[in-house]
Amino acid sequence: MADKTYLSKEINFNKAPIMWSGMEVYPGGGSAASNLYGTLNVIKNPQEPNTPDINTDGNVNVKKNVNVKKNINVDKDINIGGTAYGKFQGEINIQSWKGFDISHPNKSNYRLRHICLEGPEGGVYIRGRLTKSNVIKIPEYWKGLIDPSSITVILTQIGYSQDLIIEKIELEQGIKVKSGNGSTIDCYYVINASRNDGESLIVEYEGKTPADYPGDASQYSISGHDYGRKVK
Repeated sequence: MADKTYLSKEINFNKAPIMWSGMEVYPGGGSAASNLYGTLNVIKNPQEPNTPDINTDGNVNVKKNVNVKKNINVDKDINIGGTAYGKFQGEINIQSWKGFDISHPNKSNYRLRHICLEGPEGGVYIRGRLTKSNVIKIPEYWKGLIDPSSITVILTQIGYSQDLIIEKIELEQGIKVKSGNGSTIDCYYVINASRNDGESLIVEYEGKTPADYPGDASQYSISGHDYGRKVK
């Protein structure tokens, strides 16, 4: 049976690392803290090769790095303030909404959270205002990136009725807009298209986890499956 070391106060390892083999560390009585400072190297007991290297019934609080060459098995939550690298198995952030959470740009002590728009395609868009012209230019990088037949255009006329019509769509020449009543064109536009640099998304498929996806899995990074989340 492993030796038991009871900690009634903090142990400082700043001067040199301490090597422990098969030792169990317990907090002291009452509310005394068991904080370890410096380097703690834990070597697996060769007489008990199937036991975990570190066992704890409480919390492990780490302010800097944790370097693990093998597995970390956790029954509850892992909260990471930095970046986690590697592969995760199991279910993380099951709902898998993609979004961002930032400090509020104009309210002190507030945060701002948005969730990404989702759809059944790998879509791209451009938007802007068309004025003093009748042609919306399409970015050069769209050539080879999107399927030209998938382009859709939304126009919002500004100030007065202009009877706007999409006259022609060409990647190189742009999108030609016409006013049916001869008005000067002044409008907002949103242009969407589907990417064609990969296979089409299989929206519905039979399976229990994202690993059952029948298409090219290397084409996607799925939140909650291929990568974890940062909690702050």
